Amino acid sequence: MESCHTALIDGYVVEGHVPVAAIDKLLKERPRATGLAAPGMPQGSPGMSGTPEPFVVYLFGPDGATPFMRF
Repeated sequence: MESCHTALIDGYVVEGHVPVAAIDKLLKERPRATGLAAPGMPQGSPGMSGTPEPFVVYLFGPDGATPFMRF
């Protein structure tokens, strides 16, 4: 789940180049989790140039990680 940037947003950890749409969904649904992660530095994700490539934002916590949104 590692990436290059970490933020705390309303009690959740947000790791990496996570799109605003995923953060909005997280804050609306408020699941029991530590936070969201966009592992690596996918091209075309917020703040990354290059040809966009598909990537997954994961919801993670003490019990592991599951896909949360696909971009």
